[in-house]
Amino acid sequence: MSEEINTDWERSVGAVVIRGDEVLLVRHTYGAGTGMLIIPGGYVKYGETPQEAVVREVLEETGVTVRPDRLAGIRFNMKDWYAVFTAEYVSGEARSDGDENSEAIWAYIPDIMLKKDVPDLTKKIIGSVVSADRQGCKLYGMIPYKGRENSGEYSLYSF
Repeated sequence: MSEEINTDWERSVGAVVIRGDEVLLVRHTYGAGTGMLIIPGGYVKYGETPQEAVVREVLEETGVTVRPDRLAGIRFNMKDWYAVFTAEYVSGEARSDGDENSEAIWAYIPDIMLKKDVPDLTKKIIGSVVSADRQGCKLYGMIPYKGRENSGEYSLYSF
């Protein structure tokens, strides 16, 4: 199945990956976000969970391996949804994919909140994650559970 046919254009994911006081960002090379620093992410493939898509997209775009942790936010509209997860850094060095982004960087969080080349949505989601961590608030954490017989394992996100 080709890449285009296997992509679910109505479901996308992003990841807030924080390491110390830095966050992983990529500089977009296409569309409305051209030239902007955003969190890595992309579309979910058919047959793939959002968590699997986060791992794949971050690795493809940045060379960094992550482990999804919590659901940080979700945006719905009439045509699609976009789920953002926090993700734990596992390994790898940030590097551009040479296609969808021109650079992948670890950026100092207080600095990016002041930058004009970081879109408001990116600032809001990173600010929300950082604020929740500082205040000891819980974001939605994953609780795996079994579905009905032979239906597989699912994930519920709850406090």
